[in-house]
Amino acid sequence: MSGDIGADLGQRVVTAVQNAFSVDCTIEDAAVRPSQREGVDYQINAAMALAKRLRRPSREIAAEIASHLEMGAMARTVDVAGPGFINITLSDTWIGEHTARLAADSRLGYRPAAPQRIVIDYSSPNMAKEMHVGHLRSTIIGDALVRLFEFAGHEVVRQNHLGDWGTPFGMLVEHLVDEGLDRQEFSISDLNEFYREAREKFDGVEGFADRARARVVALQAGDPDTLDLWDRLLGESKRHIEDVYELLGVKLGPGDYKGESTYQPVLGDVADELLRRGLAEWSEGALCVFLEGFTGRDGDPLPLIVRKRDGGYGYDATDLATIRYRAQDLKGDHLVYVVGSPQAQHFALIFAAARKAEWISPETTTTHVGFGSVLGQDGKILRTRAGASLKLTDLLEEGVQQAAAVIADRTDLNEGERAEIARAVGIGAIKYADLSTDRIKDYVFDWDRMLAMEGNTAVYLQYALARIRSIMRRAQAVPELGAPVAVGEGAERDLALVLARFPDAVDTALRHLQPHRLATYLFELATTFSSFYENCPVLKSEGTVRQSRLALAAHTAAVLERGLGLLGIDAPERL
Repeated sequence: MSGDIGADLGQRVVTAVQNAFSVDCTIEDAAVRPSQREGVDYQINAAMALAKRLRRPSREIAAEIASHLEMGAMARTVDVAGPGFINITLSDTWIGEHTARLAADSRLGYRPAAPQRIVIDYSSPNMAKEMHVGHLRSTIIGDALVRLFEFAGHEVVRQNHLGDWGTPFGMLVEHLVDEGLDRQEFSISDLNEFYREAREKFDGVEGFADRARARVVALQAGDPDTLDLWDRLLGESKRHIEDVYELLGVKLGPGDYKGESTYQPVLGDVADELLRRGLAEWSEGALCVFLEGFTGRDGDPLPLIVRKRDGGYGYDATDLATIRYRAQDLKGDHLVYVVGSPQAQHFALIFAAARKAEWISPETTTTHVGFGSVLGQDGKILRTRAGASLKLTDLLEEGVQQAAAVIADRTDLNEGERAEIARAVGIGAIKYADLSTDRIKDYVFDWDRMLAMEGNTAVYLQYALARIRSIMRRAQAVPELGAPVAVGEGAERDLALVLARFPDAVDTALRHLQPHRLATYLFELATTFSSFYENCPVLKSEGTVRQSRLALAAHTAAVLERGLGLLGIDAPERL
């Protein structure tokens, strides 16, 4: 059981229902919710759901549940109200003791479930081009989920499915050879331009497309010169993405790279297996998998094209080989794909095909974590003023510059401190703007809103944490986490109750794979602490009251720091 009060109450309600009525009941049936009513901490709505099953008035059922609730020292009052609500007011003494127990725990009350092996696909940029803003959400959301899964005690296998194969590379290599650029040194910026030129030739120069496709064949056949140039292109691309990951502070490195090229040697085997097992069939010269329930806009069956008419393989085949590898070789219990929402149908097809092929066991979970787009002020996909794709490095560096301008007049900071704070604030603002939004939705990129000191922003949370650290520095003697807490004032009580919900916030974010649920909680915690700080003097109080309030402040700092860390956001000591 986690340290969450709601979960504890839910289990007590389940026991009470079973003892009172001898019927099955779950924590979900208990329907325990924090209350918004003055003087009531939690409300239990179990009687409403049970009334129909038991064919008895809900208020009568609520009274029976309440009489069987074993609360001990936990509750000050247990009352039945309205049509059948059970209102719980917790004991001040119990809240203080519970808060101290949570603070003393290394996970701040969170109790992990049975560990699983989580295979998570995220970021997945195309090689030989600079990462652009379109790669931002997959990278940031994926990184936050990795941190949450690891905190929950799971074994996480990161998979960066690099786009490093196929026609784009045949096109680019052929262009470099064409122009005599293959023996020159080049940077990632050069590759952007080379790719643009190659694309124009592919679309408009007679014969070039055929030569580019022939170059793909040479690459697949292991032609030494083609492979050498391809490898140089990948080397420069990987240096670039590693710089981006370092600036973003995400948990991706060379050991996590698994490019499309990795699966090329097994694509034929994948096709043969599907054909042999009767899951694939020939259609208009291509080998396809058709699955019941998947149709296009015209109502015709929607195919997964395993082998194209020319004998080549595309993304469908690669993704089938990938999921087979992740299920059978990596033996993932949960396969997670953090990819934009427009790919929802594609991954539904891939998952269904993999299950039909029995590559995935019934116990294995597959999840497509979709997300919306990053929009500009005009409501369209965020781009440069010239209409080009916005380079991710440019966006991140602008974030650091914007943050540096905000703190430029701080004379109490040296140059190194300003640089460190600017990076934490600028990158944190970009990450939090993304992660505090329901991932399914698009969001508008707005520097002014993202860097605001008020409202649900990273800098607001970072400032709240920096302020608490300042309090503790001035206090000099700060009690250890887990020190006694007394909640005599309403604001103390409110803060303690919000601190107790940290385990549930983590659990909810993980259960729904929605980091914004944790962000919402952290914002509530920061605002609750602000109210506590205004109403309950910390440094000016004395004796056990002062120590208790310092303990609450230290606990709040620990939760804010841990929560921001789970979102991948740094928190500077001073701000």
